[in-house]
Amino acid sequence: MKDIPLANHGKFQDPVLTASGDQRATVALSDPQTLWFNTGTLCNIECANCYIMSSPTNDALVYITTDEVREYLDQLEARKWNVREIAFTGGEPFMNPQMIGITEAALERGYEVLILTNAMLPMMRKKMREGLLHLHAAYPDKLTLRISVDHYRRDLHDAERGKGAFDKTVTGMQWLRDNGFTMAVAGRSVFEHTDADSRAGYAAFYAEHNFNIDAYNPGMTVLFPEMDEAVEVPEITTACWGILDKSPDAVMCASSRMVVKRRGAEKPTVLACTLLPYAPEFELGETLAEAERDVALNHPHCAKFCVLGGASCSA
Repeated sequence: MKDIPLANHGKFQDPVLTASGDQRATVALSDPQTLWFNTGTLCNIECANCYIMSSPTNDALVYITTDEVREYLDQLEARKWNVREIAFTGGEPFMNPQMIGITEAALERGYEVLILTNAMLPMMRKKMREGLLHLHAAYPDKLTLRISVDHYRRDLHDAERGKGAFDKTVTGMQWLRDNGFTMAVAGRSVFEHTDADSRAGYAAFYAEHNFNIDAYNPGMTVLFPEMDEAVEVPEITTACWGILDKSPDAVMCASSRMVVKRRGAEKPTVLACTLLPYAPEFELGETLAEAERDVALNHPHCAKFCVLGGASCSA
């Protein structure tokens, strides 16, 4: 049985039925829009609440290569998925030495590209800056960098990411600003502000630094609900769609998949969800064809983050 925290004891065990015996909700890949790649779990920092446990020593997911990315882009074309966006997350993507080549592999096929980054020292290395400038010139308006700014206040951001992190991230954002890159921001709701207060705070932060980011557009300033597995959440049944007046098509696994490469594995594998890289039941197979099957919402994150929280990792 899965190791489920006490608050949800007895729940999220059976992919077909909930603990109360009701039919568990499933989600079909109805409109694939984004294909995610995890570039590797290594990161230059270790955050207090990293859902993927990235750190300078965690290589549970190893660096994916440009050739491996190209193989999945070939599969996208063969399967005729209606994907418009290729997105990269980590770890810190710019730790991956092939990050520029990986990004160009997606851009040269005509996709929009989203890179999640902390905009700190790995991105600011000379080789990466030169590569980004080349990509920006060659593929204008196709590349967006979503910067992790946990809070618009230095002290609260650094409480999550370590002393000095805020200033290093702002320096990276200023470089991106000065060179005309499109930026977005990923924030956190761990601080228990209202959505309106958070967005007002980010708006003031952007204005102070002349960052061209819309604080009130949820696709440009994404405020993620916390993924605390110790909090009790309801299981999502088939009846919930009507009760909540929500379509399964609005849930993230209806429109995206993520490719990862596990340490020691011969090949990458495809996951149902960007948020559950270590949950084996959300591993769908090595190919996109295998990954077209329905996903059972059999994890607390499915309920709290996606269905009830209404969040999505895509732009």
